[in-house]
Amino acid sequence: MGFHFHKASRLMAGVMLAVAIFPGTIASAGASDGNPAGKPAQSQVYTQQLFKIHVVDAETGRGIPAVELKTTNNIRFYTDSAGNVAFDEPGLMNETVFFHLSSSGYEVPTDMFGYRGQAVNVTPGGNVTIQMNRINIAERLYRVTGQGIYRDSVMLGETTPIEEPLLNGKVMGQDSVQTIKYKDKLYWFWGDTDRPSYPLGNFRVTGATSKLPSQGLDLDVGVDLDYITREDGFVKSLVPPLSDGANIAWVFGLMTVKDDSGEERLLAAYSTHDPNPHSFGILIFNDEKQEFEQLVQFPGVSDWRYAGMGGQGTYYEDGGKGYYIFTQHEYPNIRVEAKMDAIVEYTQYEYFTPLAPGTTYAGVNTQLERDADGKLVWGWKKNTQMLTQEQEKELIGLGVLHADDERYFQLKDVDSGDDVQIAQSSVEWNEYRHSYVMIGQEKFGKTSLLGELWFAEAPAPNGPWKVAKKIITHNEYSFYNPSQHEYFIKDDGRYLYFEATFTNTFTDAPAMPRYNYNQMMYKLDLANPVLNLTPPTGPELIELAKGKAITSSSSESAHQAVDGNDGNSQTRWASDSSDPQWIQVDLGAPSLISRVRLEWEAAYGKGYQIQVSNDGQNWTDVYSTTSGDGGTDIVNFDETEARYVRMYGTSRGTMYGYSLWEFKVFGQAEDQEAPERVVE
Repeated sequence: MGFHFHKASRLMAGVMLAVAIFPGTIASAGASDGNPAGKPAQSQVYTQQLFKIHVVDAETGRGIPAVELKTTNNIRFYTDSAGNVAFDEPGLMNETVFFHLSSSGYEVPTDMFGYRGQAVNVTPGGNVTIQMNRINIAERLYRVTGQGIYRDSVMLGETTPIEEPLLNGKVMGQDSVQTIKYKDKLYWFWGDTDRPSYPLGNFRVTGATSKLPSQGLDLDVGVDLDYITREDGFVKSLVPPLSDGANIAWVFGLMTVKDDSGEERLLAAYSTHDPNPHSFGILIFNDEKQEFEQLVQFPGVSDWRYAGMGGQGTYYEDGGKGYYIFTQHEYPNIRVEAKMDAIVEYTQYEYFTPLAPGTTYAGVNTQLERDADGKLVWGWKKNTQMLTQEQEKELIGLGVLHADDERYFQLKDVDSGDDVQIAQSSVEWNEYRHSYVMIGQEKFGKTSLLGELWFAEAPAPNGPWKVAKKIITHNEYSFYNPSQHEYFIKDDGRYLYFEATFTNTFTDAPAMPRYNYNQMMYKLDLANPVLNLTPPTGPELIELAKGKAITSSSSESAHQAVDGNDGNSQTRWASDSSDPQWIQVDLGAPSLISRVRLEWEAAYGKGYQIQVSNDGQNWTDVYSTTSGDGGTDIVNFDETEARYVRMYGTSRGTMYGYSLWEFKVFGQAEDQEAPERVVE
């Protein structure tokens, strides 16, 4: 939790906790508990039955995968894809055992000491069901790949939904999935794949097939993968050695097209590495050999025109023609006509861009295409470089893009107005929303470098992408290369299914046993009203509190009020452990404000008000709650003029004080003309 206790406070907390959990007389240390004096306890052969712990989503009742249960002596257990733990710890049977419960996107309420968990009476052959509240908007369903998907369920003697619940294709871990419908099956391809027998695995693409959802398992239940394997049972390398001699091969942007004879063929853009990029090109799948063959290798390795540098491919139609559009540069901004002769010729690829035809990005010297009236011309252009989100933002800052120019890639958080930087995305048409839907992976997120996913929608696959809603958070864990399954839909697209690679790569987090470096499936209900994304109107809001004079009712010596608005997410303000407490910022002058952002540390406010004042003495409530649950609170209210803003805490969420990483106030300074808000 980040708190440091003195010895006396730890002793007192321990006594209070013992009384809270075990009311009544505490037995003396000399009690024998029925064991003959001098005989070692628990010396018998241990043959107890398993104890079942079932952890479920409080909203849906479905088992939650990847929940960590930790005992007070740090023994860790993890729920399988059914939400089960088969508990069999010698010495802890027939005991009351407290389990700390944690899982990204799920939580249980804290107790009076700030612990999130539950004490359980563990008995041989017994069971308990524990509910967790879902914080994520999307629901975690199951692990798709890897060993022990239903390990604990099998140990408990339960029937599992998939045919290979323990070890399929000798796969321990798989990275970055690509999926496409081809010849009445779903074909699945992955990048690097781990094996049981040695730390180095398969680095030349692995694959599997499965039945179409209408013929196979229910989408909520799982996927029965039929791996393409070698004679020894381990997954086969699907890209044989190519002429470039590189050891690593990856595929991206799957496509199906008709060849000259009218037969459907499966193509993939590829890249090879050794370990740096070695070549790019197009592969074609040999149905008889069940592997890819080289169709064309593009010249060089540095040309931005190549497909196959990452991301997902999506088929769509525009102007009576069919195209494949690719997300390799964060957003869908590269496409090619869905014809064999166009796909193999990199000069035939088109790029969605405002640049003058035939030019490339050049910072302040970038040449833009404008019509006779000076209006920016965005369009699909051959041999003309596309813009990334960062490049578009840089051109805005340089004044090359004007205030009234259309922007396509400046995605904003619909709640806070903060920028959302996309690293990878998956875009598909959604009939239920009557729009193109993006599942986008954020880079440099607030809880993880690459672990937060967002939902956005646009009228065309190339945008404009304006506002988004966060649907998944993975604290200090990565969840990268999302893949939205256009074939996995229910109720005409209302329920959307997607997966990504769950891994501790790019983090300092320890690897989660069995789950790490594997694919996790999620489900999103597009009828959820929080996904009704309406871009805010009016002037752009700016953060007004950073570095301004700030005071508080009390502060811990190491966590002063000035740490609450210094812009550093690693420092925090912390109050005394009593009610009420407050922290207030002086904006320096009356300002028009309409939003406050509270980034709580573990010690949060359950009951608090946001109050405003113009003299620092007389306060008016603009927001009040008695059901705060920590995390990040974004408080929107009617625009009001104020110089002073404070958080007035009336009820602590834990036994400790109030603690904020950041206290932010958004609005517009009254003495300056607010910039026109183009995209929110």
